Amino acid sequence: MTQGFDLAASLARGVEGRSGAWSFIQDFSAHWASALKTGDGWTEADLAATEERLGFQLPATLREAYLLFGRRRDLTSNHDVLLSPAELYVDDAKEALVFRHENQGAASWGILLDSLEEDDPAVFVRSDLADKSAERWEGWLERVSLCFVEIVLSECVQADGESCDFLDPDHDSIEVLEQNCVQLPFPAYPIC
Repeated sequence: MTQGFDLAASLARGVEGRSGAWSFIQDFSAHWASALKTGDGWTEADLAATEERLGFQLPATLREAYLLFGRRRDLTSNHDVLLSPAELYVDDAKEALVFRHENQGAASWGILLDSLEEDDPAVFVRSDLADKSAERWEGWLERVSLCFVEIVLSECVQADGESCDFLDPDHDSIEVLEQNCVQLPFPAYPIC
């Protein structure tokens, strides 16, 4: 299934910018899930209706992701949930456009409203806390395109199948990983 696909090299190009991100997602899905095809994304009409409802245009990269593979639940919603265009909303504090939820409602991902005009703005995460006054939008990843690379990778780990698993590392397993595996070229996650 993965023959001919160099995950590390493709990912290195994928984290550089938005065109690399979309190429990575196309190649990754073709080799690890199923190739992207017409109908895997939402339509221009779906996005136009959302923009009309919200009263502003979506950032270019968010539109591109939704148009390219936004309906592919196997790439976007095995665990956490990518919202459909009709579900996109501005948070109660009027600070961010929310496009993704953690599967149990513990967090949301969004784009700050003051950066919506950027083509590939930063993505922020907001934890759902008992003390609502303590909730803040915290930096997550520096670009929407990079966030979608992370979404596809993290959601594919959550997919059913024998190539997906988790490791609760101990000293010995970390040593084995360091000796036998290549660390993927993905930026470090922020400490929230």
